[in-house]
Amino acid sequence: MSSQKNEGKNRIIDVTDREIIKLLQIDGRIPNTQIAKDLGISEATVRTRLNRLIEEEYIQIVAVSNPLKLGFETVGYIKIDVDIKKIDQVTRELTKLNPICFIVLATGESDIYTEFVCQSTDELNDLIFNKIYKIDGVIRTHTSMILKYVKRRYDWGTALDEN
Repeated sequence: MSSQKNEGKNRIIDVTDREIIKLLQIDGRIPNTQIAKDLGISEATVRTRLNRLIEEEYIQIVAVSNPLKLGFETVGYIKIDVDIKKIDQVTRELTKLNPICFIVLATGESDIYTEFVCQSTDELNDLIFNKIYKIDGVIRTHTSMILKYVKRRYDWGTALDEN
């Protein structure tokens, strides 16, 4: 069964999938019936394709909120340098930490970039010193705080669009 899931991830999405994605990037609450009408396809086709796009992790439909406006006082990024031989173990442990909402492996200054949302600097202190630094393989962290969101957009379309 997992081989079928992996096969789907390797499949290239088609024009209809890309158009569905673009419409959802503009308005994640757009009804399937409206997508169907806009694209000239059936609502059942939209529903089937949408379920596949979600299952195969091309998209995720969520409400993107502003944590600073929702009372979280400490929001930002932690870049983590790790023993490269232990990177898989470190990432597995990081995924278990609730304040961390985003984890990527990266090139550049650090090996792992994370985004965190904490209620206070005390919670951030606990996250860094009592949780992250206790993970075997973590060498060093670099923390940056978000003071204000200036621009956040998610309507970039797909890189598969034909010009």
